[in-house]
Amino acid sequence: MKRRQFLGSAAVLAVGAATASSVQAQETTYTIGVSIPSATHGFMGGLNWHAQQSIARLEKAYPNLKFVLATAGEPGKQVDDIEDMLATRNIDGLVVLPFESEPLTGPVKAVKDAGKWVTVVDRGLAVEGIEDLYVAGDNTAFGRVAGEYFKANLASGSKIVILRGIATTLDNERVEAFEKAIDGSGIEILDKQHGNWNRDEAFTVMQDYLSKYPKIDAVWAADDDMAIGVMEAIAQAGREKEMWIIGGAGMKEIVKRIMDKDPQLPVDVTYPPALISAAIEMTALRFVSDTPVYGRFIIGSTLITPENAARFYFPDSPF
Repeated sequence: MKRRQFLGSAAVLAVGAATASSVQAQETTYTIGVSIPSATHGFMGGLNWHAQQSIARLEKAYPNLKFVLATAGEPGKQVDDIEDMLATRNIDGLVVLPFESEPLTGPVKAVKDAGKWVTVVDRGLAVEGIEDLYVAGDNTAFGRVAGEYFKANLASGSKIVILRGIATTLDNERVEAFEKAIDGSGIEILDKQHGNWNRDEAFTVMQDYLSKYPKIDAVWAADDDMAIGVMEAIAQAGREKEMWIIGGAGMKEIVKRIMDKDPQLPVDVTYPPALISAAIEMTALRFVSDTPVYGRFIIGSTLITPENAARFYFPDSPF
């Protein structure tokens, strides 16, 4: 789904709900906490931008809604942020994208146990069933779509390397789906290490791969920021013509290169940072209307190719 179309449809839902919500809901003031990782890389930069835009839009549309936004660069800070929201800001609901699944599970459960609404975004918690609403991209499809491209475009015996993201449930889902998609193809996975969705760490991991493996046919970077770090390592080694790369998420620089038919970046897989807007706006609807927003809301993954790349290219976007 196109990012602008997605945001537009979410905004229409919000405005429509405003006219239908009860007088009582409009007279009651609610506070919603939003806890997300800092803009440590391109995807999170885009996600932070969309979060800020959504909050500004919703506070204008609903004067009885107040938001507390906190960003964290590591799990401990995010835990402190959430505990502060519960203890001193008296939040009625929480939208949280966990920096890591395991350390955030207990603090988020404490919010739920206190009778608050909980929306979890993107990275699931280590224990299922805590949240009221789960909003994410289709991580299984994200890995499967990439794996299917590898299987269709590499011969049996081809050798590949994988860069994993941060150790989270969604990373596990992506990698498992990718490996299942290439099963039986004869493609050999030489190595898979965590690049933590960070271009500098991906650069280091790829340097290690290049020093260990004289033959690499393709790289699944599984993230566009990591793909940039991978490309820099390959360029420094002078091995650009030996392998191609697939990242993921739809960064505008990557999409532009796909549009230009760069052989090093043949395709990409979507995973829009605007998913945070869906989470925040759907949570807002919980407090200003009777709209049912509990359960799971999953945004599909699409293969970006030279033929359709223009649909996913937004030069004014921060990501």
